[in-house]
Amino acid sequence: MKKTFFRSALVAMAIVPATAAMAVQPMMYEQKVAQGEEARIIQSPIGGIQNSKWYDYRINVNETRKELASDLRHATDIEDQRDAYSEYASELFQERGKYVKYMSKRGYRVPQVYLEAL
Repeated sequence: MKKTFFRSALVAMAIVPATAAMAVQPMMYEQKVAQGEEARIIQSPIGGIQNSKWYDYRINVNETRKELASDLRHATDIEDQRDAYSEYASELFQERGKYVKYMSKRGYRVPQVYLEAL
């Protein structure tokens, strides 16, 4: 019984450093901004109008995601990662802005919901 307990204790002590080494790193500011922009990706066409601008927007969003994955794969240090996330966030912001601006000129607005404390 003592041998089993001793072995269990050794195994437990060996696992602790391994899990500590896999600890989650804090998220970079640029990554948080990029996640915020990802949350704002338009999921359905404004006004239900599926025109060429809608398809261009979706294609550009997908290309931007692929570019981020490629940039992160080739990143050699934290600065490269920050640059990749920063570029990703700004491209998502620009693409959304172009699509919304085009549709607003056509008379369609992005639906928004405002919550008030009652």
